[in-house]
Amino acid sequence: MKKITALEAYQMSSQPSHKHTTYFDVYDKLFNKYQNKKITFVEVGVQYGGSLFMWQNYFGENARIIGIDLNPDAKKWEKYGFEIYIGSQSDPKFWKSFISEVGSIDVFLDDGGHTYIQQIISTEHLLENISDGGILVVEDTHTSYMNGFGNRDLSFINYVKIWIEKINSRFGAFSKKQDDKRVWSVEIFESIVAFKINRKATELKSEPLWNIKPNQKPKDYRNVDQIFLDENQIEISSSIDKAFSIYKDD
Repeated sequence: MKKITALEAYQMSSQPSHKHTTYFDVYDKLFNKYQNKKITFVEVGVQYGGSLFMWQNYFGENARIIGIDLNPDAKKWEKYGFEIYIGSQSDPKFWKSFISEVGSIDVFLDDGGHTYIQQIISTEHLLENISDGGILVVEDTHTSYMNGFGNRDLSFINYVKIWIEKINSRFGAFSKKQDDKRVWSVEIFESIVAFKINRKATELKSEPLWNIKPNQKPKDYRNVDQIFLDENQIEISSSIDKAFSIYKDD
């Protein structure tokens, strides 16, 4: 079966669906390899049903498409071959029950209520249930910078920052290693965060490796760099300030 783009699948959907223009290229980058394969795809947030048909178009007839929503009316989409579960993504008991019924998930997309608690609880309860080589994606993460979605200190993006720390702290030379190996890598886009699962890679021990061991140590030039730092303090300070700034003043 010929592959189509996410935008094409979206435009083919027979029901209304709301997306942002920047999302479609990200979908293709993250989900392309799962097209026309026998996968289990789960999306939180059914609403008008349009995204269910979009993902059916995109992944192909072999994909198992599951939707989750709080609205019991979402059950009406089951007559089109979709599996619909009614429950709260903030409820750990719901996820426990859901996982026991559904089994392993290849692709998970959180397009639910976008509160920090919803995003974090869903991620925490599903990471271990993502198949090896699978992916968990949370979209509309711009709510981490908006009011009305929870305690900003506990925003989803702050949670993602913790994952960056966890992943990097697995480096083999550190005496205190991070044992949380549920995530191999985190990929960040505008309003979208993807957690990639590769259990073999996360279990690999980080150790130094030479292809050919040199006969002598190279001369260390790192301290020589101080000369350039001293000579270009103004320009360097400006670059550092720019690198650590979040918002550009008009």
